[in-house]
Amino acid sequence: MIKNALAYVTRKRLKSLIILLVITAMATLSMIGLSIKDATNRAAAKTFGNITNSFTMEINRQVNEGTPRGGGNIRNEDINKIVKSGHVKDYVKRIGAVADLVGYDIIRTEATNRNEDEERIEKFKSTVMVTGVNDSSKETKFVSGAFRLVDGKHLEKTDKNKVLIHKDLAEKNNLKVGDKIKIKSNKYDADNEKQADETIEVEIKGIFDGHNKGGASAAVELYENNIISDIDTAAKLYGNTEQSAVYQDATFFVKGDKNLDKVIKNIKGLDIDWNKYSLVKSTSNYPALQESISGIYSSANKLFVGGIIFAGIVVSLLLFLWMNSRKKEVAVLLSIGRTKNEIAIQFASELIFVAIPAYIISFFAAGALGKVIGNKVLRSVTGGIADGIAKESASSGLGGGAEVDGFNKTLTSLDVIIDTRAFIYVVLFMTMILSISLIISTYRILRKRPKELLIDVK
Repeated sequence: MIKNALAYVTRKRLKSLIILLVITAMATLSMIGLSIKDATNRAAAKTFGNITNSFTMEINRQVNEGTPRGGGNIRNEDINKIVKSGHVKDYVKRIGAVADLVGYDIIRTEATNRNEDEERIEKFKSTVMVTGVNDSSKETKFVSGAFRLVDGKHLEKTDKNKVLIHKDLAEKNNLKVGDKIKIKSNKYDADNEKQADETIEVEIKGIFDGHNKGGASAAVELYENNIISDIDTAAKLYGNTEQSAVYQDATFFVKGDKNLDKVIKNIKGLDIDWNKYSLVKSTSNYPALQESISGIYSSANKLFVGGIIFAGIVVSLLLFLWMNSRKKEVAVLLSIGRTKNEIAIQFASELIFVAIPAYIISFFAAGALGKVIGNKVLRSVTGGIADGIAKESASSGLGGGAEVDGFNKTLTSLDVIIDTRAFIYVVLFMTMILSISLIISTYRILRKRPKELLIDVK
C-alpha cells in the first residue's frame, strides 16, 4: 500500500502539487499567526515589565479638579497610609511643578513661538516643567519609553538637589553630568499659590533623550524642556516640604505573591477620602498600548484559525473531487481482495507524502515572510489607533507633551521568530484537520461495494 501510494503521488503530479501548495500556504500563515502572538507576548512583557503588578493612585476628576493648573493634589499622608499598609513592596510618587531655568536658554521652535503671545513668552521665557520623583527609573515617562537615560544615573530616594535634564537642553547650554545649575520658582505659575520665590542650586545627575511624537503648542510641552528632580527640590519650588507638598499621583508595586485586585480592594478600606481619589491598575494608564496588543492578537488569531479552517475546507473539496474520480480504482482494489482498511491506509499515505514536504517548505517560508507580515500587521493596527488618537485630540483640543505621548504609547516593533514550538503546534493542528478531511472525503466511497462503485462510474 505504501509503494502504491508513493507511485500514485508521483504519477498524479498536478493534483499532488495543488494540495501541497494549499497545505504549504495555510501552514505558513498559521505558523506566522502563532509566531506573531508570541512576539506580541514578548513585546508586552518587556513594555509592561515595570508596571504589571502595580496600581496608581490618581485624583478623581469627576469631583476633584486638582490644583489650579489641573494637576494632582494627593496628600503625602494618604500615600504613607498605603505604604504602611503592608500590601506594597515599593512605590514611586510624583510632584508636578513649573520653574525658571536661571541663566540658561530653553528650547523653542517656530511652532511654539507662533502659538504663544508676547506676554506669555515674557512670563515664561525660561520656564521648564519639573517632575519631582523619589525614583526616576519608575517614573511614568521613563516606563512608557518617552524618556530614556543616556548618561549618568537615575534619581534615588536619598537624592537631594539633583536633577536629570534633556540631552538637547544640555547641548544647547554646554552642560554635562556633574555640572550645577539653578532653577527658580515662577511667580506667574497658577500652582504657585504661596507665591514662593525659591532659587535652588541643583546638580545634574543624568541626561535623558526622547522627542515629541506629535506637535507641541507651547514650549513647556517639548520633551527638551522637561527636568526630572528629586522630591525635595520640586516641593521647595512651591514653598513646601516633602510632607506638606501635594502630589500628582503615586504608583504602588505589589508583592509578587499577592493578587492585585484583592490588594486594591483592601487598600480602599483604609481611612482615606476615596471620593477624591481613584485607584487604577497601572496598565490601564496605557490604553493605546493595550489596544495595539489586542488588535495584533486579533489579527494573529485570524491568521492562525483562518489558515487552519481554510485549509480544512479547501483540502476537503480537493480530496472529495480526487476520491470521486477514483471510484473505479477502489472497485478494482476491493474486487482483488484488498480490504477497506488497506485502501484507507493507502489514501492516508498519499496525503502524508504530500503533507510532509509541505510542512517543511512552510517552516522556511514562514521564516522568510514572518517579519514582513508581522510588521504589516503592526503598522495596520497602530496606524488605525494613531488616526483615532489624532481625531480625538483634534476634537478635544488636548495638548502634547511626554505625559500625553506616554498615555498614547503603542507597540513599536515585533521580533517575529518562527521556532520549533510553533512548527509542532501547526503540524499537529493541520494534521488533525487533514485527517478529518480525508475521513469525510473517503467515507462515502469506502462504505460502498465494488458493484455500486462501478455503477456510479457509468
